[in-house]
Amino acid sequence: MDHTGDYDVIIIGAGPAGSSAGLYAARASMKTLVLEQGMPGGQIATTDIIDNYPGLPDISGAVLGQKMLDHAEAAGATVEYAMVTGLSASEDGGFGVVTDGQSFHAPSVIVAAGAAPRTVGFEGEDTYRGRGVSYCATCDGMFYRGKDVFVVGGGNSACEEGLYLSRIAKSVTMIVRRDEFRAPKGRVDQLLEQPNVSVRYSTSIVKVDGGMLLSSITLRNNVTGEEQTETYAEGSFGVFVFAGTDPIVDLVRPFVDLGADGGVQTDEHMATRTPGLYCAGDMRTKVLRQVVTAVSDGAIAATAAYGFVHALD
Repeated sequence: MDHTGDYDVIIIGAGPAGSSAGLYAARASMKTLVLEQGMPGGQIATTDIIDNYPGLPDISGAVLGQKMLDHAEAAGATVEYAMVTGLSASEDGGFGVVTDGQSFHAPSVIVAAGAAPRTVGFEGEDTYRGRGVSYCATCDGMFYRGKDVFVVGGGNSACEEGLYLSRIAKSVTMIVRRDEFRAPKGRVDQLLEQPNVSVRYSTSIVKVDGGMLLSSITLRNNVTGEEQTETYAEGSFGVFVFAGTDPIVDLVRPFVDLGADGGVQTDEHMATRTPGLYCAGDMRTKVLRQVVTAVSDGAIAATAAYGFVHALD
């Protein structure tokens, strides 16, 4: 179906923030279009189980993402699966959104493009993502209660997540590429005070392997070049990668200000420096990037967009 035309609000991205925005906008009787280039849910669609979204424990990330978008569509939002290739601000104050062969117009736009975890690049990293390789201790740590975990990274995030995991896992082995941590000394000291935490400096992961779940890990000493493979019972250990995340901001870069973490700076209404343009979810500069905070952002952004559009009447 060709939905080309005008809307009250266009929402780019159907992760938790975008779907929440779609639900709230549609329920406010706004003519709402949600554009999604892939699978609903964003990053959570690649997570096997979500266990920290209130009221819905042990739910598949893909299932939760689809349910959120279905809820928005049932409320009246139009959903279009297409890649957004351009965003422009017109002289009349509205916005143009271009996808593959289609163009849409609205006085307000909510962008919920998310953020992408930085990968390290070891063999098997993509294959075992969600099946032993994770990028979020808060999301997935509970699945490793009483198990061994390897934490990749030497920065502040890696130390914070390693400390979190030390309260859950049997053992935490920090894999630090350099000969020292990059995190502040106080944070490192706090981590190393934990009796179940150890560190392998000047070390990188070369490969992980297994069956349905991980059963082996190959490590390289970055000084000597020596490689060593360690084997475990399948599913008895996990790898957490904390090399940082990159907010996806290319589409909105000309219209927004960016924070120190590369995310979009907004006010408490999710508004950017461009009137009518809102950003929600993990693409924002924020303290906590979780499903629950993204959903909140989306609801706030839609409510703000409703006020903005109706003030134009």
